[in-house]
Amino acid sequence: QVQLVESGGGLVQAGGSLRLSCAASGRSFSLNTMGWFRQAPGKEREFVAGMSRRGIEYSDSVKGRFTISRDYDKNTMGLQMNSLQPDDTAVYYCATDLTGWFINVNPREYNYWGQGTQVTVSS
Repeated sequence: QVQLVESGGGLVQAGGSLRLSCAASGRSFSLNTMGWFRQAPGKEREFVAGMSRRGIEYSDSVKGRFTISRDYDKNTMGLQMNSLQPDDTAVYYCATDLTGWFINVNPREYNYWGQGTQVTVSS
């Protein structure tokens, strides 16, 4: 049974940092794209960052502040978030896309999702 579990969310002041982790189990995703998405209240789920063996992509809103990483052997993924702002407040999800190495920004292209972890940034 495939399972993705996020951890590391919390409350932080503007300008602070958090690190999210995603642990995958049930099968290896070393040949697949994994990504981070977020969803704020009343908004659609949006792409944050994705990583495959082909490369890395970031949304414009987090580029230069967030860093995605993966440990392909351990089947884990991380997201280091620096210079956090209130607009970054959302539930953050990790997900995996089984179709290949292309980094899709459309959440509908992703097959497995974690339960999400709340990130709240206070002003």
